Amino acid sequence: MQRAPVDEGVAEEMQRVLYEVKRIVVGQDRFLERVLVAMLAQGHLLVEGVPGLAKTLTIKTLARTIRGSFRRIQFTPDLVPADLVGTRVYNQKTSEFATVLGPVFANLLLADEINRAPAKVQSALLEVMEERQVTIAG
Repeated sequence: MQRAPVDEGVAEEMQRVLYEVKRIVVGQDRFLERVLVAMLAQGHLLVEGVPGLAKTLTIKTLARTIRGSFRRIQFTPDLVPADLVGTRVYNQKTSEFATVLGPVFANLLLADEINRAPAKVQSALLEVMEERQVTIAG
């Protein structure tokens, strides 16, 4: 079986990112490598673990290293889909609606305690993850 050609620029950039994040996050090499694989595959990553394993710090540091945006959502039972994806807000001065984007528009999103969210909120998150699109009501 033949290997796909490796873009040297991408490989060098990933080495740089790995080095920079490892300077901040110590002892989580395997986790960090899996995060980078998920990012390169343009996929998603489910991370489970006890508090204190540097999950948030890893993602935050990675976002800063790649010059991307980072958002964290703490899922709670009172969350509504608009809290996640955004909403339309009426501006009285201009008499127009403006779209306020939610945290799902970040480059890296950390969704904490997804199981606590209502079904409609989980459905909105799954739409973003599966379809790579957002439906904003209004």
